[in-house]
Order: sequence, then C-alpha cells, then structure tokens
Amino acid sequence: MSRPLRAPRIVLPSLLALAFAGCGGQDPTPAAPTAHTPIDAPSQRLDWPLPATGPGSSAPDLVAGPDGLLVLSWINSRQGRRHAFQYARFDPAAQRWRNAPTTIAIGNRMFVNWADTPHVLPTPDGALWAHWLQKRGDAPYAYDVVLARSRDGGANWSAPVPAHDDGTATEHGFVSMWAQGGGLGLAWLDGRNTGGGHADDAGGDHAAHEGAPMTLRAAVFDANLQRTVEHEIDARVCDCCQTAAAVTGRGPVVVYRGRTEAEVRDVMLTRLENGAWRTPARVHADDWTMPACPVNGPSVAAQGDAVLVGWYTAAGDTPRVQLARSDDAGDAFAEPVVLDSGPAVQGRVAVALDQAQAWAVWLREDDAGGQSLWLSRRSPDLSTEYERIELARLQGRGRATGFPQLQVLGGQAYVVWTDVIDGAPQLQGARLVR
Repeated sequence: MSRPLRAPRIVLPSLLALAFAGCGGQDPTPAAPTAHTPIDAPSQRLDWPLPATGPGSSAPDLVAGPDGLLVLSWINSRQGRRHAFQYARFDPAAQRWRNAPTTIAIGNRMFVNWADTPHVLPTPDGALWAHWLQKRGDAPYAYDVVLARSRDGGANWSAPVPAHDDGTATEHGFVSMWAQGGGLGLAWLDGRNTGGGHADDAGGDHAAHEGAPMTLRAAVFDANLQRTVEHEIDARVCDCCQTAAAVTGRGPVVVYRGRTEAEVRDVMLTRLENGAWRTPARVHADDWTMPACPVNGPSVAAQGDAVLVGWYTAAGDTPRVQLARSDDAGDAFAEPVVLDSGPAVQGRVAVALDQAQAWAVWLREDDAGGQSLWLSRRSPDLSTEYERIELARLQGRGRATGFPQLQVLGGQAYVVWTDVIDGAPQLQGARLVR
C-alpha cells in the first residue's frame, strides 16, 4: 500500500509483465474510444479557475456538500516547503469560490503519495471532517490515518486523532468517508496483520509482508471524534487500490478491489445495513487474475437505491474501463458497459450520477499523443451514450498525473485533475454546461 508504484501503463505479453508495470493496458490492437450517440444539445466545456494556483498542487479531492457547495481539497508541496493539506469551497449558483485556500494541516510528518490521497467531507450538521496520513516512528512504511473535525466551517480544527487503535507500525490508508448519523463513517485499508512489509518498486503487492494480508476495516465516529463501532469487513484485499463510498436509501456502500488466494482482483461491494456489513460480493465476475496490485481502485455514486460503479480491469489481458448499475442499493448489478478498451486505457475512473444522467471520467495514455482525459455522459441506465468529450491533453505522463475527480451539481459537471507543467504538478479544472 505504501509507494503505490510505477506508472500505470502496461504493454504486456503476459500477466506477469502486467504485474510489474502497474496499472494500464494491453491489447494487441489499439482501440479508440467507443462510438457514441450524439444529442441535440452537447455540453460546452469551460475552464474552471481553481484557487490552488501555481506549481506544487496535486492529489485533488472533490465532494458535493449537503449545502449545495463543492469542496475541493489538495496537497500543496512546493519545493523547499513542508506539505500543506488545503481546501476551498465553491458556490455553483454564484460561480465563485467562497474562501481562499485554507490550510487544515501542515508538517514534515505527513505521508504523501500520488494515489493515497486525503479527503474533506462536509456533513449535514455544518461540520467539516478531514483525514490525512501521518508517519509513525522512523519506519519508512509505517503511517496512520488521522482524523480531524471543524465545528465552524473550517476556521478552526480539532487536534487530529488516529482513526484506528491497533498501534502497529504498519500501513493504513486509502480511505473513504460518508456522513453517518450525527457523525462520520470511515473505511480504510489496514495493515495491522501484515508484519510491516511494503510494496516493491515494481508495483507489486507487499512481497515483504511476513504476516497476513491487508484487510478492509470500517468505523463510525461521533461528533467528538470518539470511535463508537469498528468492523473488519474483509480479511484479504488488494493492497493499494482506492476504496470509495456512497450513501444509498438503504445505507452506505463501500466498493474496493478484493484479492482471493488465487490472486483474482475483482471489484467488491458491501453495504452497512441495520448496524452490520453485508457479506461483500463482486460487482461483476471479471475474473482478473493479477499477481500484483494495479493501484487502480473503483469509484461509486448513488442516488436513492440507484448505484453506479466504475472501474478498471485487464481481465484476459485486455485493459478496459467498465460501468455497472444497480437499482437495489447494490444487491445486484446489470451486466457492465465497456466504456473504453485497448492498450491506451489507464483507467483511474471517477463517476457521478443524478436523476437524468450518469457520468464518468478516465485517463488514456498512448505513445504518440501522451495522456488524455475523457468524459462520457450517458442515460441513467447506461444504455445510451449522449456525449463523449476529450476534456484535456496532458503534458504529464505516468503516475504523476494521479486520479481525476468528478462531481455533478445542477446538471453541470465539475472535473479536477493533476497535470505536470514544466516539471511540477499543478491542478487543472473544467466544467461542462448545457
């Protein structure tokens, strides 16, 4: 889980080659994005100026709050300065940022990498919650998930507290958060049983682990940051793929990449219902046998009992991005739609869902054109693609561009991503209006 590793593009003659190149794609014949059905009123792409200006900004997170505002958070790591975890709020109705970049945490002990990013979540009581990774001791791959809360909209923050109490010098991270009652629900990958090993530079799993596999755990915190309940959801999961969460009409769902003893790494879903987590089940039986972590987790969105999941797989040595929909809060999913496939597909998917449409963004990278960021807008049942847009051509390549973020409010899509300009990461933004 620690140095999620290697540029996520692969050209592989075999699954073993795939394992040692990280995330990406292989197919003997390059494939362009799939055909789409145009509509009469295509979207207009507009630049979205961000408050995170200048070089050194990366690791974005974008969430929609219950107050109708967007919250953008990121890491500022300008050369010669300590890492700073910052955020700002955007008002879509007024089309303006409500505050200048505001620092939540700063320090040399903050653990920062391209895939395991911090998050901010606004909750219905007006509070803001934030988590980030904090190094533990001197071990290079020992760090904790820490959690803080602001009661006054971000002006002041509580002292950070560990989200887990195992006290082990191991890896913890890849967090997802959701509002839970008057507090917060939190899911994370937990290395307490691993013995403290870490992934190697080839993008593999924790080859140095001497103990049991990475686990998925979840806990609920009250408004005083007290842990009220904790569960182990899955005792064996992929070591460094992101988790994601959404709240359905029947409770929160968490999606993540599982890992069987036979190294099948398909996307799983579980739901918290009546205080208990349901037995995790595959969103789809891709049967992707993969000897190492691809560092390419799923994304999820929900509206009522409708659930949309997007993910990357390379089952059958064919990289592709897939979308699947459930109408019963994740109990069962329709057959997935293949959004894109071929050797240029990197994945790094983000999805959004409203009553009228389903949205997805993802990355491609080819040898001639470099990286590109794409958006697809579809009917809610995924059967019809209304529009497909190349949002941006990136200067950066490989893992440095991280994971794009997507939110939809009022029928408009807001997208944030990291590019590498003149050797330094920098956030970019766009919005799509009709």
